[in-house]
Amino acid sequence: MSLRLEMLQVARLAPKLLGESAELVRDFLLRQQNPDGGFKDRTGQSDLYYTVFGLDGLLALEVPSSKFQVPSGDSAERIAQAARYLAGFGCGEALDFVHVCCLARARAAVGSTNQRSAELVRTDREILRCLEKFRSQDGGYKPVTGAECGTAYGGFLALGAYQDLKAELPEPLRLVQSLKLLETDDKAWANELPPRSALRTPKSAVGSTNATAAAATLLRNLSQPVNPAVGDWLLARCHSQGGFLAMPNAPMPDLLSTATALHALAGLQVDCSAVKERCLDFVDSLWTNEGGFHGSWADEVLDCEYTFYGLLALGHLSL
Repeated sequence: MSLRLEMLQVARLAPKLLGESAELVRDFLLRQQNPDGGFKDRTGQSDLYYTVFGLDGLLALEVPSSKFQVPSGDSAERIAQAARYLAGFGCGEALDFVHVCCLARARAAVGSTNQRSAELVRTDREILRCLEKFRSQDGGYKPVTGAECGTAYGGFLALGAYQDLKAELPEPLRLVQSLKLLETDDKAWANELPPRSALRTPKSAVGSTNATAAAATLLRNLSQPVNPAVGDWLLARCHSQGGFLAMPNAPMPDLLSTATALHALAGLQVDCSAVKERCLDFVDSLWTNEGGFHGSWADEVLDCEYTFYGLLALGHLSL
């Protein structure tokens, strides 16, 4: 199962806890789609990145075709609008690394990769060709071209893009080896290597929750072993009031770190029952009756991204 479908499968369990409030979340996500078919970023403009989360959020809530429409349009017009929005990006030649990966994922969400016309196959190949420009010298991926070393996030996105376009990742062991360089002294992963300096070693001393979750999930997806100490490290990031910290010294928990940590821990088969109730309280504290989720206690804006991560976290906490 692909990285995307794995998360989507879990997010689909969220209505078990949301109950009647699931309808409010659906309506919030539907309101985030602009007339051009894209979904709103935090300024209200359409953006591929947020379109990914808008589409997957609606799929997680299994919005029926009768809901996926403009008020005066035909059934399923919304999904057709999203497909037209994606078509406007062509093969992704003008996109940065993150948005190339988002293009691949959003195409999977609207189902275009299941229609294997010659033109779609060609487009898929061109998208992956654009993606390969960001492969680093160590076999990983980084959002800049010609990099010496990749990032944990870059590797996670790249593998997901290949899976979304139903293609085999070239030289997967090189990607695995690139992650070795990102391991930290505290048995976790940093997202990238620190700047070279005569006064410090290339290795980071402290791990990052999201990088560690990405690396652990990526390795598991590539059938590679993960040290059990990684699960212990992730679980220790749970805050006393619920939620997970992005770093050991972060001032407060956030929803992204909570969702990714819970997802990685589930994949590692780590028992999270001891933190379940307080994590439920944390996620509940970020939800509003507008239907969306805030990213943290300090966040005042609602968007598709954090709303999807709210669904992912609730999905895991429903088990």
